[in-house]
Amino acid sequence: MDKVGTLRWLPATAQARMENLLSGFYTDKHVDAVLSPYDGLSIGIISALKGVGYGSGDQKMPIVSGQDAEIPSVKSIIAKEQYSTIYKDTRELAKVTVQMVDAVMSGKEPEVNDTKTYNNEVKVVPSYLLTPIAVDATNWEKVLIDGGYYTKDQITQ
Repeated sequence: MDKVGTLRWLPATAQARMENLLSGFYTDKHVDAVLSPYDGLSIGIISALKGVGYGSGDQKMPIVSGQDAEIPSVKSIIAKEQYSTIYKDTRELAKVTVQMVDAVMSGKEPEVNDTKTYNNEVKVVPSYLLTPIAVDATNWEKVLIDGGYYTKDQITQ
């Protein structure tokens, strides 16, 4: 895990790890893509890439993904540094969570919509899955601003 994970998901740790990867394996090769599981890590990764010249001159910025649609990453998408992020509306996550907790506390079965995906080798764990949305330069405003998740001022300031 210590070879593929980023301790505590800290941007500075992700930046240092990416710097090590760049200096150790990419001195004469171009990075095409970095798939990050979290926007905070993406920001650190982008800092490391920019530090060695990606995104300037003839060194095209690689595709960098993220997850959680955090404001710094949305701004980075607009600036053409980060390519995309995965948005999961936390308002909907909270709503479903409250409904599930309420059902359990009332002695009822919580509503689930998936009884096949999550097999932990002991049993299949019933779940309620919401649909994630890929956000990029073409749809950030429609999804995040028009959807009421952020205001335009939060993103453009």
